Order: sequence, then C-alpha cells, then structure tokens
Amino acid sequence: MRPILLRPTLAATDVARTSVRRISVALVVGVGSLAVVSAGAAGHTSDASARFQAESAVCNNGQSNQDRATCLKEAGAALDESKKGRLDEGKGSFKQNAMTRCEALPSEERDACQRRIDGEGTTSGSVGSGGLLREVVTPVKN
Repeated sequence: MRPILLRPTLAATDVARTSVRRISVALVVGVGSLAVVSAGAAGHTSDASARFQAESAVCNNGQSNQDRATCLKEAGAALDESKKGRLDEGKGSFKQNAMTRCEALPSEERDACQRRIDGEGTTSGSVGSGGLLREVVTPVKN
C-alpha cells in the first residue's frame, strides 16, 4: 500500500500567505502604538524606573529593614503604583496621621504628644532596632 501524499493547493498557500501578512501588519501597528504611548509616559516612567532600581539595590544589599523578598515585592508594588500615577509619598499625611493619633490621648498627654511630633525633645532608636523613642521633658511645679 502506497502512502498518500497531500500537497497544498495554490489556493491554500495563498490563504496562508495572506493570513501571515495580515498578522504581520497587525503586529507592526500594535508595536507602533505601544511605542507612541511609551514615549508619552517616558519621563514619568523613567523616574519611577530609576527609583525602582535604587530601591532594588537597597533590597539586594541588605540595607532595608525588611527581608529581601518583601523588600523587592514592595519596590515592585511602588513601581506599579507610580506608573498608574497613584503613588503618594505620604510625607504630609504622615504628620497628619501622627497628630490624629495624639487626639485619642487625654488632654494632659495630648500636648506632649503633639510637641514630640512637631520635633521637640529628643529622638532615639531606629525602625530597624524595633522603633523610635521620642521624648519631651516637661518640668512639673510642686
């Protein structure tokens, strides 16, 4: 018994060539569109990428206060949020959050708390060693 050899017909070959051309054109248009969008966001993205590289270096050198995996995960999340325009440094809200926590204290302690947040007194310790200790000494009259 002889094997049957199937040969593509001319029409099938033309359809395949046409499909390949269409796919190629679609890819070129798609890549071109991405290049235009990327160029528009390049300034913002390059800043975010540079920051990510710096944060990754800190993670890889063991200079962060987190384990390497967590540090890299946080750096990646910050990069994603920055690309979406949703990254907030939080420096203004940090102080506001601290002042809000002071509001929960009794009035005699609230004033000292707010003074510590405003930078009065002394600060010792570090996040890496377990926390910051802020101290304000208030003389009391007998």
